[in-house]
This record gives sequence, C-alpha cells and structure tokens, in this order.
Amino acid sequence: MQTCRWYDAVAGCEQRGEAYVLVTVLGVAGSVPREPASKMVVTAGETYDTIGGGHLEFRVIEAARERLATGDYGYAMQHFPLGASLGQCCGGSVSVLMEPQPASTFRVTVFGAGHVARALVAILGQLDCRVLWLDSRADLFPENVPGNVECRVTDDPVGDIPRLPAAAHQVILTHNHQLDFELCMALLRDDRAASIGLIGSTTKAARFRQRLAHRGFDDDAIGRVRCPVGLSGVPGKLPMAIAVSIAGELLALAADAGGTMTRPRKRGLSWPDMRQLMTQAMPDTNKDS
Repeated sequence: MQTCRWYDAVAGCEQRGEAYVLVTVLGVAGSVPREPASKMVVTAGETYDTIGGGHLEFRVIEAARERLATGDYGYAMQHFPLGASLGQCCGGSVSVLMEPQPASTFRVTVFGAGHVARALVAILGQLDCRVLWLDSRADLFPENVPGNVECRVTDDPVGDIPRLPAAAHQVILTHNHQLDFELCMALLRDDRAASIGLIGSTTKAARFRQRLAHRGFDDDAIGRVRCPVGLSGVPGKLPMAIAVSIAGELLALAADAGGTMTRPRKRGLSWPDMRQLMTQAMPDTNKDS
C-alpha cells in the first residue's frame, strides 16, 4: 500500500491517465475498522490510503481489480458483514461504493528526444493522454517530466516495437534518417499503430515512399506514414510551432477514432442511480446476514 492520501492518488491517476477505482465507505453498523466517508484508491498494481485493512480491504481490492481487468466501469455497491462472511472479529457490517474510472485511451509514442520532441512532450503532458518517450541518449530527457509521460532509454527502438503499447499514435522525431526509415518499416510490419507520423520535408517524404516501395510495401501501407507530420495550416519552423502542429493533428486523429473526446466526464452519482445501486445491493445483505 502506498502512503499518499486518496485524494493525491486520484490526482496522480488522472494526471497519468491511469485507470483506478475510488472506494468509499458509505455506511456502517456495529463495530467496524473505519467510519463512513473513509476512502481508498485501487489501481491494477497499487493501493492508496485504507478503509481499515484486514480481510474486508483484501476483498474490496480484489473486487475492484476484477472490475478494472474486465473493463467494467459501472458504479457498484457491496455490503460486507464482517463477522459472517469475512471472519473478522469486529462483528459489524460495512457498505462500500466502488467508482471505477477508465484509463485514457489516447496513447502516443514519441521516438527521439530532440528540440521538437521536447516541445511536443511539454504539450502532451498537459493533455488527457499517455506518452511513451524513447531515445538512446539518457542525457537528453529533462530531469522532470509530466506525470503522464514515461521516458525509456533504449539502444534498439526498432527491436522494441513489438513490445510497445498497441493502438498508440507513433511519432518519429529522431536525429537519424536511417533510423527513421527502419522505424517506419518496423511499425508498418507490426501493424498495430493507430497512426504513424514522420518529421521531415516533402523531399524526405518522396524519398521514403520510394524506398518503402522498393522494400515491397504497397501504396496503402506507404500511405499510412504521414510526412511531413503535423497540420499543414500551422506556420513556422521553430520547434514549438512544429510541436503545436503535431499535437493538433494528434488530437484530431484521436477524436476521429473516438479516443480522448469520448472519455466520460466524472459527474458522480445521481440520487436515482444511488437508489438503484442500494436496491441491487439488498439481496447480498439478506444473503449474508
């Protein structure tokens, strides 16, 4: 269990775009470990804060992680008689509300840590997305990066492609044209990318299309590589201007694919929804009491 409080954990998960379940003790009867309104946060690999520990907390964590694993993001209420079903000596009972929140589906992989990449990651770090940032030069990564950005030092980015997250938007911004070409080929062969963007001029784009054709890629595959990457209507050659054009293009691609724009807003439970959950939880209460 991590030591930070539940509200800091929620903020961290939101910033990272990580899925989590917020657990709240709604009601108690008799002797119980924690009082109503106690909360904890459960992710796939960590827990934050506590609702009292013991077998109750173990069962709640298990139930929360099952919902994350199956992608069930509906709210749920569960009732736990501590003596009858959990073997705890308290003898009371606890009702908890589980509020699962999905991870961001907008994922971006950035190859290269040069000026444009650093400007782009600074923008993406403020958006609802998850960013994987790769380069062989560890000293080029900033000392502090946004919470939704993972830096990875690798000497073989091409070989790493089969192990990268699927359905991510791939942005190639390296300092090496041959590496750029090898990344394009590997991403096209891997065929799991949501999109592929390559920095470069129209001359570089034409040369790469010709080289890919000579390597046996058809027009449909070659057409998946957007070069020059970014929105053509955004002027300027400064790194931040290029980064703005790339970020705008990525946002448009994600919206067209039903990505970041479809992540539900967190509005809490309405009273009719709460009443329905309470009604659904009643059979469990009768069964365990």
